[in-house]
Amino acid sequence: TFTVSMVVGFLTAFGMFGSILFTPLVFQGVLGISATNSGALITPMMFGLLGASTATGFVMRRITNYRYLGTLGVAVMIFGMWLLSQVTPGTPEWHVVADLIVVGLGIGTTFPLYLTAVQVALPRQFMGVASSQIQFWRNLGGTVGSAILGAVLANRLPDYLTARTAALHLPPQVIASLPKTGSANAILDPTLLAKLPAGFVQAIRFALSDTLHDIYIFAGAILVIALVSTVFLKEVPLTGAASGRGFDAPPVEVEEEEREAVAR
Repeated sequence: TFTVSMVVGFLTAFGMFGSILFTPLVFQGVLGISATNSGALITPMMFGLLGASTATGFVMRRITNYRYLGTLGVAVMIFGMWLLSQVTPGTPEWHVVADLIVVGLGIGTTFPLYLTAVQVALPRQFMGVASSQIQFWRNLGGTVGSAILGAVLANRLPDYLTARTAALHLPPQVIASLPKTGSANAILDPTLLAKLPAGFVQAIRFALSDTLHDIYIFAGAILVIALVSTVFLKEVPLTGAASGRGFDAPPVEVEEEEREAVAR
């Protein structure tokens, strides 16, 4: 249980940062939305995350095979990544917001479940260590994911820019105005975009869309590994859940004393 939870935590954090870190590029670079509105449109994802996290806590105590709930959460994340990979310059804003809510639902289901699974699987004296370990691997997964997906962006964007702009057959002086580094930040510069023809700006948006498609597909592929890993989770009955008493269950110390009394 401990090992599986660490692996799933690492891989899901990889995918989570894939959605959060590059979503502003979707709104600002692909759809042409301002930075302020971009931040506001990301907020619903957190509502989905918080709602799913709360619901997961209630559901875990009321079902026997809670590992399948974790599998469902990762599957929802993968579906959300696929939806984000389909975004193009013509995609409505509400569509992207809905995609982010789907990802948030998957994250909110997965994160608390594996934290709880680790805490109940190990002896009480190791609970703090277990909790810190799963947080460590999540942070590490997010760091590694950000670096790798950032490398994908840096390597793929110039190629897509070249391909998209070459199809326009624009004069060399206009082509030369494109940032040589293919920097996503440069593409988001309103001053630069204002100097370019409308068709050229649209080609840039499509190039960024193509790049983000690769990023989300790659993040989704990593999450597929996490999906397979969830099957190997060894379930440990939750305190008070196995007896079906839920919140009416006595404290853990009382249950331990009862078991010791029966053993004697």
